[in-house]
Amino acid sequence: MSTTYKVLGLAVGALALTQVPALAQTKVTDQGISASEIVLGTHQDLSGPIKSWGVPVANGMKMAADEINAAGGIQGRKIKLIIEDSGYDPKRAVLASQKLIEKDKIFAMIGPMGSPTVLAAQDILFDAGILQLFPLTAAEFTYKFDPAKPQERLKFNNLLPYVESTRAALKHMIELKGSKKPCIMHQDDEYGKNVLDGFTQQLTAMKIQPASVTSYKRGASDFSAQVAKMKADGCDMVVLGTVIRETIGAMGEAKKLGWDVTFLGATPTNVLEVPLLGKEAVEGLYAAALFEIPYEDSAKGKVKDWLAAYKKQFTTDANSQAIIGYNTIMTFAHYANKAGKDLNGKKMLDSLESGDVFNDIFASPPTKFSKTDHLASTVTQVHQIKNGRWVLLKDSLSF
Repeated sequence: MSTTYKVLGLAVGALALTQVPALAQTKVTDQGISASEIVLGTHQDLSGPIKSWGVPVANGMKMAADEINAAGGIQGRKIKLIIEDSGYDPKRAVLASQKLIEKDKIFAMIGPMGSPTVLAAQDILFDAGILQLFPLTAAEFTYKFDPAKPQERLKFNNLLPYVESTRAALKHMIELKGSKKPCIMHQDDEYGKNVLDGFTQQLTAMKIQPASVTSYKRGASDFSAQVAKMKADGCDMVVLGTVIRETIGAMGEAKKLGWDVTFLGATPTNVLEVPLLGKEAVEGLYAAALFEIPYEDSAKGKVKDWLAAYKKQFTTDANSQAIIGYNTIMTFAHYANKAGKDLNGKKMLDSLESGDVFNDIFASPPTKFSKTDHLASTVTQVHQIKNGRWVLLKDSLSF
């Protein structure tokens, strides 16, 4: 080969290499942004088995949007929030997402509800260049991304992850109680699998064998077989990868059998409804948690004012779910403001990955993302139900 052709070949090769990063750029939409408005969408369970999560989350989101709009919006743009009901059904979540993208022209999906529902719909979002921000599931697929798949860069999560929080809380509880035969009962879906992964990873690290592993189908209401099995297997601690009614049902079944065992719930059990509805059946339950639950008679300052404002707007007491919903919109507003007046998809993505810190009014761990880490925090607390209230037992845990 002549020198001329070698040089030409090297030049072409170099040009091809310079084109590779361009081909791998993340496509992010600019739709849903006008001079006066930012259109945001979400799907929540407003009618299904976890509507006790979905309804207050939606309320919290509405409250935040109203508050931001009343103060002039984000760089002069008002938030238009469109909420769809998935009923905690993956098929309905897919249809809702398609409608939000194609008809409503949303800029971002904010705080969508549930592991199976979010998983079913998220690729539709990414294909359309829609950001998926702060979903109401802490499953790993909502923040872990493959750098070789540029559209996966559109996912961010500010909830406490199930794997890490389960590991941190379980380690603390095993050391506290001296447990030798821990067990788990988990929901048979992506959420439950993440709790199971945290349980399994931590026991492996501590060289402990699980005494029993049992599951239930999402939506089940009878847990007698699972509880009887765990009791027969001699469990001395039970990790619950459950939500609200399943937590109450499992602990109620244990009480019927006269089985006095330590229960440790994953983060979705750490809500006001569990002690409110479960009463004596759930006394003593421990749970992994993100932030200390505020009560109206003990809250102070901005939090006390917020609780009163929520109650006035929705004629019901605020709960953890409402706080999480409120924070999804406030977190979005923080990074959208930082992105500047000429907001677009790329600038929003850059703002989220800038390392800038958002602090909420509820003393949650700070929210911070980077180009390689799209999970805000892994800091875990452990709470316990005492006399019908969640009480903080241990702060600042990690593994």
